[in-house]
Amino acid sequence: MEHTDRHSSRHLAWHETLEIHELVAFQSIGLIKLKKALPEITDPQLKNLYQQTINGISQNIRELLQFYPLAPSPTREEDERHDMMPFFAGDLLALAKTSVRNYSIAITETATPALRRVLTNHLMKAIDTHANAFNFMYEHSYYPSYDFKQLLENDMTLAQRALSM
Repeated sequence: MEHTDRHSSRHLAWHETLEIHELVAFQSIGLIKLKKALPEITDPQLKNLYQQTINGISQNIRELLQFYPLAPSPTREEDERHDMMPFFAGDLLALAKTSVRNYSIAITETATPALRRVLTNHLMKAIDTHANAFNFMYEHSYYPSYDFKQLLENDMTLAQRALSM
């Protein structure tokens, strides 16, 4: 990791670390999904696109993981999770979060009141799904949002799992 900026610090700011957490977690889940789907892809062109995407996301994760030692909580303990429940729950959470964003954007582009009402109802359902998925993950220690050290450790475990598949 190269630090050439004269303003570089010996550690990341909290907000930077949280943004990296979001990116690593989201991309790790996506990488697992892509790798699981790759054997099913029969079209050579699409298979090549998948492989390029897998390579790109893998590189992104490796580059972001280099910043984890600079996080405000630098110590790490190895936590092996072999079950897929954290992955499935995280995938649902990511889908809900993306749905909230997409519906919010769509509502701002809507001029028709009836459509706006439908989209608003969908948005509220997506918000509820996000809350339910988050609560499930939190209760099962898959997303320890109030334990920063554990949160980052979980990211690293998920990322390593995705990269090693």
